[in-house]
Amino acid sequence: MLIRPSRRRLLLGSAATAATALLGGCDALVDNDHVSRVIASAEGLTKAAQRAVLSDTKLAREFTQTDLSPVFKANGTQQPEGEAYAELVETRFANWRLRVDGKVVKPLELSLAELKSLPARTQITRHDCVEGWSAIGQWTGVPLGLVLKAAGLTSDARFVVFHCADEYEKTLDGSGQYYESIDLVDAFHPQTILAYAMNGQELPVAHGAPLRLRVERQLGYKHAKYVMRIEAVDSLAPIGRGKGGFWEDRGYEWYAGI
Repeated sequence: MLIRPSRRRLLLGSAATAATALLGGCDALVDNDHVSRVIASAEGLTKAAQRAVLSDTKLAREFTQTDLSPVFKANGTQQPEGEAYAELVETRFANWRLRVDGKVVKPLELSLAELKSLPARTQITRHDCVEGWSAIGQWTGVPLGLVLKAAGLTSDARFVVFHCADEYEKTLDGSGQYYESIDLVDAFHPQTILAYAMNGQELPVAHGAPLRLRVERQLGYKHAKYVMRIEAVDSLAPIGRGKGGFWEDRGYEWYAGI
């Protein structure tokens, strides 16, 4: 059964509430193997259903300048902690470099200027948050597929992982560092971009400067901010807690299609 977007947001809103409770100490549910298998099975059905009715290049709806939201909430981290990021902000990211490595033929290190020199895409889309709010914004950036093609994926690459500057939760094992991942279908989708501008201006720090992911056919928590490194991998199991993202490690769905 295909879940309607409005119904899906309601269901995911309930999932978000549950995940918040898990972070409060009720993680026994997620650790239950049977429950985890049921959740994974339902997620697989949703992904398969959406992929069955949408082509790999089907676009999310795009809007016009007159549709831009007067307020676009900055969710999650507002600015990563630490001197290293503070120095990047102070120097306007002159020394920032995006690393592209892992299952690639040619690892890359790209400056912000080099990214901006590549062919860009501008799109006005709606951001749907798992918390239940939406906003329309304009994003400009380089298509992720162009960067991946420049690096050259190896034949065993299956996923793309985005390692971010913000440590969202203090943990002893280092699993609190924010990260996200998508598969190659979404990585090469024409609306999946590495955005460096928002609403015609430089991307604000609160929205993920200098670079954030926009993957327009998925919910907001997939749109990783403060991207520092892109890693192509054959498996998500060795990264974080093995579920494919910071929030996924804490009970959210890995595939958050809308």
